[in-house]
Amino acid sequence: MKTILGAAIGSCVHVGGLHHFLKLAESEGYITESLGPAVAVARLLKGIEEKDPDIVALSYRLTPSAASELFTDIAKALQSEGLKRPRLIFGGTPPVAEEARKSGLFEKIFDGTESVVAIKQYLRGGYENKDHHLYASTLEDRIVQKYPYPLLRHHFGRPSLNETVEGAAKIAMSGVLDILSIGPDQNAQEHFFRPAEMDHSQDGAGGVPLRKPEDLEAIYESTRCGNYPLVRCYSGTRDLMKWAEMSVRTIKNAWGAIPLCWYSVIDGRSARTLEDAIKENQEVMHWYAIQGIPVEVNESHQWSLRDAHDSLAVTMAFLAAYNAKKQGVRNYVSQYMFNNPPGTSPEMDIAKMLAKNELIEELSDNEFSVFRQVRAGLAHFSSVPAVAKGQLAASAVVSMALKPHILHVVGFSEGDHAIYPDELIESCNIIHGVFHNTLQGMPDLTESKKVRSRKEELKEEAKVLLYELNRRGTGRSEVPWSDPVTIAEAIRTGLLDTPHFQGNPHLRGDILTRLIDGAWYAVDRITGEKMTENERVNALKNMW
Repeated sequence: MKTILGAAIGSCVHVGGLHHFLKLAESEGYITESLGPAVAVARLLKGIEEKDPDIVALSYRLTPSAASELFTDIAKALQSEGLKRPRLIFGGTPPVAEEARKSGLFEKIFDGTESVVAIKQYLRGGYENKDHHLYASTLEDRIVQKYPYPLLRHHFGRPSLNETVEGAAKIAMSGVLDILSIGPDQNAQEHFFRPAEMDHSQDGAGGVPLRKPEDLEAIYESTRCGNYPLVRCYSGTRDLMKWAEMSVRTIKNAWGAIPLCWYSVIDGRSARTLEDAIKENQEVMHWYAIQGIPVEVNESHQWSLRDAHDSLAVTMAFLAAYNAKKQGVRNYVSQYMFNNPPGTSPEMDIAKMLAKNELIEELSDNEFSVFRQVRAGLAHFSSVPAVAKGQLAASAVVSMALKPHILHVVGFSEGDHAIYPDELIESCNIIHGVFHNTLQGMPDLTESKKVRSRKEELKEEAKVLLYELNRRGTGRSEVPWSDPVTIAEAIRTGLLDTPHFQGNPHLRGDILTRLIDGAWYAVDRITGEKMTENERVNALKNMW
């Protein structure tokens, strides 16, 4: 095994950073020893001579000019003693790190801005080779490479292609992001393969105006630097199969994100009927499954965005995962959007997400694995940057209760405008700060009595809806939970309903929901009292 000898040199007594580095090295298989704080040059050389380490890790966090003198003294002492110069590395504040670079003494210098994965890559021998082979090229391998440190994902798409290409390169070079999600404008999402139908006065609205496959290729190529982030793209809201084939071909789409019911008459983002949308969405899931590419079914939070009550959101999360598995998906990305609907308390958010996750995990077996992805809800972000930064960090702390594999960062500026590269990088660094403080030793937020009680309540309520859906489809389909007609009729008749559906001729919209004690419930229109799912089902039976 390789050995590392550590020391805080000169009069520096700050050993916290050095200690954490050595512990990280131990987790990578090194044998480490520390000489402690305020190590004089003579004592350092004696330690090097006695221990003969493979690497000497030095730390200094005081005045840069004093550090420069120390580096000169160490170089002279090594030469005068006739010692073979060991592999020296350095860690300190950015100003001191700059002096370390000038000294020419060190093979690697850390200034505190590096990610944990970058430090691990150095320890694994990657410091001399910065090409893409250091970075896993698939979602599964990247998770293995970093977990329990979550991967960071962020959407990016400026109103012009050139601005997006340049920004994507800057983001990749920063090394703060693992997955860049390209956000096309609305014209591209709906009309990419039908350009004659585009309203060009809306070009750039909602994202980057992709107009040909080469545009995607240009963005992808611009990210082949820095930490070589994985790249993925929205599914498009129409012609989803063509979008899937193109995104895999052009950007090696890291995973497909497809709804179950949406991008249809349900939300107006295409004219597809409910049955047609569900069927096409399932076909695209199956296509990704055949390619061996992970799939995310971004379904449940779409309901919560329209003030659906929590038990319905849990039901739809399970149905989404169930349909992915039925279509042969082996690696499923399960997204949990916190702060949604507005006003949901942290305790009730955690309970809802745990209920979703536990039902979904019941589907896990040798053929179906679940990757947990958490994110903040965009609607809860203030347009005041300082406030939004606090909300971003707070939401991340709460969502870490799910021990996520992926954290989908929503930039602090997105409550006001489409994010710029520098804002995206800053948002990711805020999350890295959260990880730094919470990955080890946080209280378990899932263990409170209130959280556990609500979680179990939601699981039982969701099972009532799932049972009713199955009952309605029995005799029509062998598998009602994945039958497009059964699911579509459940939406049209109000079993699966939200208040926002009111006025849509394709839907019902009769349900009334309300925020009560931090959670969202279906309530009786006359009394305002909470309704259980059994009560709702019984009230709807005459409407089927």
